[in-house]
Amino acid sequence: MMTRKYSGWFLPVLLLMAACLRLSAQEADSLPAREVVRSLMAGGGFANVLDTYLSPLEYTGEGACVLFENLRMTRLRGKPWLSQHQVQLDYSYTHNPSRSAYMHSGMVLYAYSLQRPFRLAPFLAGYVGPEAEVAAGVVYNRRNSNNPAQAKAFLSVGATARLAADCRVGRLPLRVGWQAHLPVVGIAFSPHYGESYYEMFSLGEGGWHNVVMTSFHNRPSLRQLLTLDIPIGRGVGRVGYLADFRQTRLHHLKYHSWTHSSLIGYVRHLRLLDARRQFSSHSPF
Repeated sequence: MMTRKYSGWFLPVLLLMAACLRLSAQEADSLPAREVVRSLMAGGGFANVLDTYLSPLEYTGEGACVLFENLRMTRLRGKPWLSQHQVQLDYSYTHNPSRSAYMHSGMVLYAYSLQRPFRLAPFLAGYVGPEAEVAAGVVYNRRNSNNPAQAKAFLSVGATARLAADCRVGRLPLRVGWQAHLPVVGIAFSPHYGESYYEMFSLGEGGWHNVVMTSFHNRPSLRQLLTLDIPIGRGVGRVGYLADFRQTRLHHLKYHSWTHSSLIGYVRHLRLLDARRQFSSHSPF
């Protein structure tokens, strides 16, 4: 059964997006036009995985995560937009309740979004916009002999919303960030119940009958990231918390991957040079 445990996450995100779209406040250009912000974080935490193609039991254990982000302000039709690239690598090692079987899970996710900025308060900026993401991975249960692995592939279009707040603790400047990613419609790969991978690709259909349209009814998923940026020397350190809830119910097969990860990393602010000005200065570099 699809769990209702995390259904409460969706309503606040949708309300936030709707509120941001109705805002007529001043636009917020939080990044200079020629500045790129890149961050890299890594960490781990708790993982809960269920894949009824491999086992009817939930597997729990530990997970690891690496998250790369690239941000840059751009303009479309004279309006400012925040361009964001994200790459996320996940791995989990989980066990069944009796610890008699173990499961490995791995996933690679890439997401690209364009977000419209709004100034919500002097210290608070909001962003909202469309997002496209693609993900692929595998779940492997070494206890199974006939079908030990299950491939995962998703392609979706959805929405993202983020908040960025500047504050101080004494003389120390801090930046708190929050972002939610909500896939809306897309496609996913899934075998049919009881169908082996040999049968999928030996029936002359090339596996296309295993491609399924997805939306909230069969793939209610959500990612949320909370971060805190802290100046350290001449650099900026970042700590974060990632809550990633992925769920599907396709061809009478249920799958979910719930992970809670604590992350730590750094942030780099890169200033882009004007290539034409550099060329006209006759600089050899």
